[in-house]
Amino acid sequence: MLVQPIDSRPRQAVWGLGFRPFFLGGSLFALLALLLWGGVLAGALEPTPPGGMLAWHRHEMLYGFAAAIIAGFLLTAVQNWSGIPGLNGRALQGLFLLWLLGRVSWFLPLPGSVLVVIEGSFLPLVALALARPIVQRRLRNNYPIVGLVLLIAACQWLTLVGWLRQDELWQRRGVFAGLWLVAAMMTVLGGRVIPFFTRRGLGNMAPAPARPWLDRACLLLSVAVPLAFASGLADTARIGLAVLFGTLFALHTARLTLWHDRGLWRVPLLWSLHLAYAWIAIACLGMALWHAGVALGPSLVTHALTVGAMSGLILAMMARVSLGHTGRPLQVPTSIAWAFALIQLATLARVVLPLFTPLGVSLSVVCWSLALLLFLRHYLPILLRPRADGMPG
Repeated sequence: MLVQPIDSRPRQAVWGLGFRPFFLGGSLFALLALLLWGGVLAGALEPTPPGGMLAWHRHEMLYGFAAAIIAGFLLTAVQNWSGIPGLNGRALQGLFLLWLLGRVSWFLPLPGSVLVVIEGSFLPLVALALARPIVQRRLRNNYPIVGLVLLIAACQWLTLVGWLRQDELWQRRGVFAGLWLVAAMMTVLGGRVIPFFTRRGLGNMAPAPARPWLDRACLLLSVAVPLAFASGLADTARIGLAVLFGTLFALHTARLTLWHDRGLWRVPLLWSLHLAYAWIAIACLGMALWHAGVALGPSLVTHALTVGAMSGLILAMMARVSLGHTGRPLQVPTSIAWAFALIQLATLARVVLPLFTPLGVSLSVVCWSLALLLFLRHYLPILLRPRADGMPG
């Protein structure tokens, strides 16, 4: 069974809720994967996963690292949404082991079709685990979340089939579509939690004003982007994509403006969220300019999204969720504030410095790795130990 009764609490705290193993596993894997990639770029390492290191790097940072954190967050949040105990115990162990097998399968002597099945099974099972309590409680507002997970899974299959067929075009479409679907997921979840966390973090208990038209517009246009990449329209309708990305830039900027409170700059758990979301807007602006013909490197724009927005929001959300769901005060030490700052430095080093020096990529890897090390140093014991308030989870 995917959903267990709450009295079947696992003996080890790490298997109590999805955020624990997936935040830990995803962070450790990302640190190792990035150091490996940095070693390859420096010419110090020469691993040979099937399809080459570039294919491995693109797939694993998106469908390995980001997918793990998304799974951990959603499998935890669905318990709050539905009131039904979240995935835990042996069911959670099985799902985590499947994810872990996917990470090592690239370096095992497996037939390509077996690797594809292992890799491609994880996200559909995550969607199933989410759908059961959501459908059972008829939480229609959360149906799009399940739909986004399934769409990301479909993009992963497109990437994997492209890898199996040695079709670079399919692989690129699958990766770019999946990346912008993760951006759509960040748009939905960010719209829910950033204004809520901001108001609560500053002592304002009043609910944030609802702006459903803005939320719907962001979601619809954010989903239109990956559909354009997956279908190939992004290769031909460049002016249309420029307009689409330009509109998204305006919508994301409007959201940030409406959420802003000058008091948030005193709270690391808040400014880290806002800065990460700002990189979504910056990435949209960069894509709009590039599709309009401005001479911008698409890799630089893409890394504004992957390092600045995706990694920044992941680190900020892991830090906040891990405290809240382990019954600890929502305060972080100076080291975690430095981790948030290092992600920002890593983004600037990857997006801006390469325009002037090739050392920007190496500096970005160093800053990114230090940020993850600081996170793991502080949160490893928190995620492995029972809740501070004695409650299950």
